[in-house]
Amino acid sequence: MRYSTLFPKTRREPPREANNISTKLLYQAGFIRESTAGRYYLMPLGMRVQNKIIDVVRDEMNRAGAQEMISPVLHPLELWKETNRTNTTGFELMKVTDRRGAEFALGGTAEEMFVDVVRSMKVSYRDLPFNLYQFSQKFRDEMRARGGLLRVREFLMKDAYSFDVDEEHFKKEYENMWQTYTHIFDRLGLPTVVVESDNGYIGGEYCHEFVVESEVGESRFLITEDGQYAAHEDVARFDYQPKNPDEPLEEFRIVDQPEWVCTMEENVKYYQEPLWRYLKNVVYRTTEGDIVIAATRGDMQINQTKLEHLLGLTGQLIDADENDLKAIGTKHGYVHCWGHEFIKPRKTRSSDRDCRVIYVADEALKYVRNFIGGQKEKTTDSRYVNYGRDFKHEIEGDISIAQAGYTLEGKKLEERRGIEVGNIFQLGYHYSKLMQAAFVDTDGQDKLYYMGCYGIGIGRTLATIVEISHDDKGMVWPELVAPFTVHLLVLGDKPEVIENAEAVYRELIDQGVEVLFDDRIDCSAGVKFADADLIGIPYRFVISPRTVADKKIEVKRRVSEGKGELIDQDVMSAWLRDQQGLLS
Repeated sequence: MRYSTLFPKTRREPPREANNISTKLLYQAGFIRESTAGRYYLMPLGMRVQNKIIDVVRDEMNRAGAQEMISPVLHPLELWKETNRTNTTGFELMKVTDRRGAEFALGGTAEEMFVDVVRSMKVSYRDLPFNLYQFSQKFRDEMRARGGLLRVREFLMKDAYSFDVDEEHFKKEYENMWQTYTHIFDRLGLPTVVVESDNGYIGGEYCHEFVVESEVGESRFLITEDGQYAAHEDVARFDYQPKNPDEPLEEFRIVDQPEWVCTMEENVKYYQEPLWRYLKNVVYRTTEGDIVIAATRGDMQINQTKLEHLLGLTGQLIDADENDLKAIGTKHGYVHCWGHEFIKPRKTRSSDRDCRVIYVADEALKYVRNFIGGQKEKTTDSRYVNYGRDFKHEIEGDISIAQAGYTLEGKKLEERRGIEVGNIFQLGYHYSKLMQAAFVDTDGQDKLYYMGCYGIGIGRTLATIVEISHDDKGMVWPELVAPFTVHLLVLGDKPEVIENAEAVYRELIDQGVEVLFDDRIDCSAGVKFADADLIGIPYRFVISPRTVADKKIEVKRRVSEGKGELIDQDVMSAWLRDQQGLLS
């Protein structure tokens, strides 16, 4: 490829709205351009990188025994209605209607499509297991697209779906995909941490994200010092430690308290006791209209995901508002740890039953003696409150967010951030049951498939490579996915220099080397070098007046410091082979 005809060219200034390094560099180097918010053009250089990432993913998936296919992008909406995912996707579903009035969903994921095609065929247990995958455009109407390719509304994903006879067979495929993903990201030069994560409304114990550590990532996870345990904040476990186990139990009292004491900070200011000493309530409303009051220690935060799972209400809790608090006879700052009921019972949306007030206790309440708070009134509150003696809730569990410094099995937890580049998780019988997808078992009876799902965001992976592989001059592409292997520069406009550069270009092409040839003659050496560093191709070859006379060529690796070295032109291919075995 000649740089003179490459579209588009580099730009010195990044887009003003770019807030991470990958967006800035990919834009400046001409790999991407934005269409509308959250939707990007992948330009020729970007397309070359994406195709190479796809090649790696495809190669490893095929090695693992998976089979590639493709499903339509438009999913008949009735399929999503079968699984009730028109309301429970976790993202805003995009819909279209064709000229015949048929409704479709723009695919955000493709479970329904794959289950639909599999259930349409008479499959025997002898045909199992199988794993089907595709590279397909996905659409998610994100509330706020951000981070360039890291969080978009339209993107290319590799999604795969396995079909097994039961959980035991699924476990083998899950491990197979775990190892496959490890190989994929190793080959792409992405060091990943495998993090336990939340499986949403499907539940189940098998759900992991492959996360690349980065400060721009949206995945917050906790990891033990030895790295043996890593979990997303939504599910991270920790040890509950007694705070004051030797303190004598005091008698419960109602005490005077100034009216201005309502928040945790105001409690600390008034009582001069540490945050863990206070009772704290967080209030939610369910989609059915019930009020949930979650009680924990003052220094802890409620983990909504854990709370939803404990209640079996995944994705159904909403922060309570003033009207909700008014319905139970209270307001912000005055919520009680026990005793609230509906003053005017409200009916649910889906049945005739009255709404309830549901109290949930965090495990932390068992490890503090003599709490402050819990029965706040205008000029009083309670003191020396002890869980189990003065109040107790039927529903108890771990509903707090793990924090750095907590421990798990005695090992200290550290907080990290990262970019999720892939995930693997269990679907179980969820979709096969809802869509009645079955195979014929050994006894001749129909049996539901046990399923798994495995995704990799291709564009996000591309951006993540840039996030961790760059310097102050530009991108530094791993050789396996670089848009070209060699960036050939010709310096000056002397005929003999240009002629020699053309000969080198043809020779490299003939030997199968991918070359970007900067053939501009009206451009300074400084600009060419800056563009080469920005684009980040692994090897730079330079032809100049000082190299031509002796049939030399200046070679330099993108990752090396200082000037390049001069070698004979007739050994340049051997030099490439010696560097990384790029040529066979």
